[in-house]
Amino acid sequence: MKSAVQILIIAISSIMADAQNHIPLDTIYANDTKTVALFFPEPIRQGITGSENFVFSYNKDAEQYFGLLQATPGKESNLLVINRSGAIFSYIVRYKEHLSKLNYFVSISESIGNEKPQDTLESDDEKRIFDNFKINYYQEFCTYLLNQKQRLGFIREKDNHIVVSVENLVFDREELYLVIKIENRSSLDYDLNYLNLYINTRKKGKKKSLQSLIKEPLYVHNLPERISKDGISRIVIVLPKFSISKERIVVLELDEKNGERNVKLRIPHKTINNPN
Repeated sequence: MKSAVQILIIAISSIMADAQNHIPLDTIYANDTKTVALFFPEPIRQGITGSENFVFSYNKDAEQYFGLLQATPGKESNLLVINRSGAIFSYIVRYKEHLSKLNYFVSISESIGNEKPQDTLESDDEKRIFDNFKINYYQEFCTYLLNQKQRLGFIREKDNHIVVSVENLVFDREELYLVIKIENRSSLDYDLNYLNLYINTRKKGKKKSLQSLIKEPLYVHNLPERISKDGISRIVIVLPKFSISKERIVVLELDEKNGERNVKLRIPHKTINNPN
């Protein structure tokens, strides 16, 4: 069963396709004494004429929005122009000794179609809508979590009067929401360089070593550039759902920009595997 978004996209595409099928090919006149300029809504990627007595010139090295048409006496031909997004424009071109119009401003509605398959266009639109929906949902749920009094436990690390603690870990849909509090108890502002999450694995054997794999977030809510002295910032990190074995541990690293007040907070596997 198609979603409401899919049905809406298909309906709009169908209407556009029907409209395009009824758009007549406009005729553009040119000659060899004047230059006719065509201005398009997007930069031109390709322009082709069907006969040598018509020349359509455009910048092939740096994309520009306009092209220039000239003609010598001869039979009528056609002009095909494709812009950066794949929209196609097609015109009949004819030689005319006296020109009444030298500039054409083309709107996107004059496009007769797109070089991309329709299903690809629908897929791109669906993905864009779905991604926007997810970001909006993340924002709303993160705001909700920051207003809750629910707490996970006592997981905290401090270094040089910078305190990082885990307030909550919540599983919702297919994501984990990690609520972090950062306190600057020092007399200097704290400029944030980065806040990274790693999964550390201890390798077994005689020569024990630590392997770190960064865990990329889907979204980070309320991340500050600076935490003022005696200030507090609460952040929510949205991650794809995951679990870890007892040989692994999650490390949250807070790094100061142009400073040495760096904090590493270790989150045990039991906490990760048992969210609220």
